[in-house]
Amino acid sequence: MNITDVRVRLLQKEDSKLKAFASITIDGVFVVHDIKVIEGAQGYFVNMPRRKTPDGQYKDIAHPLDTATREMVTKLVLDAFHKELGK
Repeated sequence: MNITDVRVRLLQKEDSKLKAFASITIDGVFVVHDIKVIEGAQGYFVNMPRRKTPDGQYKDIAHPLDTATREMVTKLVLDAFHKELGK
């Protein structure tokens, strides 16, 4: 699997921990939207798209199944986020 494109849309809300939304394209044929970049106490992290269930919990809609893929997606999204911040 190859991430062939990463797009980041920065948010302009200074008081929000949510800093950006990202989309990734996989192998040029499948896209995942609404990946969140959030500022936490120990730096930025990535949340996959999720929805609220009827019992009030949040469940990922799309997510990597293994640690290596999750780390790859996180690195690519955060690299693109930092590049966008630098513009």
